[in-house]
Amino acid sequence: MRMPVSRVFAAILLVAGTAQTAAAQSRPLATEDPETVPKGFVLLEGGFDVLGKTSFPASGLKGDLLRIGTFGVSVGVNSSVELQFDGGLRRRLTIDGFDASAPLAGRYTGTGTATGGFDDLFVGVKIRFAPETVSRPAVALRFATKLPNAGPGSGLGTSTTDFAIGLAAAKTVESVRVAANLGIAFMTEPSQIATQNKLMTYGVSVARAVATGIELVGDVNGRLDTGTDAGPGTESRGAVRLGGRLTRGPVRLDAGFLIGITDVDPSWGVTVGFTWVFKAFEVK
Repeated sequence: MRMPVSRVFAAILLVAGTAQTAAAQSRPLATEDPETVPKGFVLLEGGFDVLGKTSFPASGLKGDLLRIGTFGVSVGVNSSVELQFDGGLRRRLTIDGFDASAPLAGRYTGTGTATGGFDDLFVGVKIRFAPETVSRPAVALRFATKLPNAGPGSGLGTSTTDFAIGLAAAKTVESVRVAANLGIAFMTEPSQIATQNKLMTYGVSVARAVATGIELVGDVNGRLDTGTDAGPGTESRGAVRLGGRLTRGPVRLDAGFLIGITDVDPSWGVTVGFTWVFKAFEVK
């Protein structure tokens, strides 16, 4: 007998079987939860972001960024493996500053007060190798690669391929769920294609259920350069996010606010979106 979609989504959101725990998928947060989508199901995320005073150090552009049609598609391959595809359909930057000495400034082809283009595509796989129990957290290993859809002509991309690997762990205690990430990212420096910079990736999130189907969430997430000579485009970045989620059946709505940590991060940002889980195929 098949489980109804609404119950499957509840199983994803109410991770440890507790009636008011946090979501396995993290929108509007950036910290990854180790729980995976059930096999044969697809989790679809969508939304938009507004990011104020955003910097693109590789191209030298600065301004307010609008991301339209941000999406995430997570596919449950089996009970502990999930494929992930994340990106955005369109980005538009309203330009209020330009540093002509930036390494990719000469490849920027725009001439007006705004520029736009496709977002980069991220492809990943998450493997949960330890389920959550009463005495231990769930633990997963995640691999992700950035495919450079956004080129330097728009000033919003670097045409470089990056790779990251990290661990995710999470534990639910009554109505509170805490997740943590730690890993390493290998980022190609746009100004020196043969050079890679290694950065530590990190994240900690907290989600608390305040009523049936309603959560307050927050996290700190980013990357940290472990050396002293990170090139533009591979520097340390991070943000603090606060938000809320409302779940009704197989659909969840969310909204969040962020504050950048470093000088090159957005000084502020707003994100609004949804998550929908549905049965897509049979897995034997």
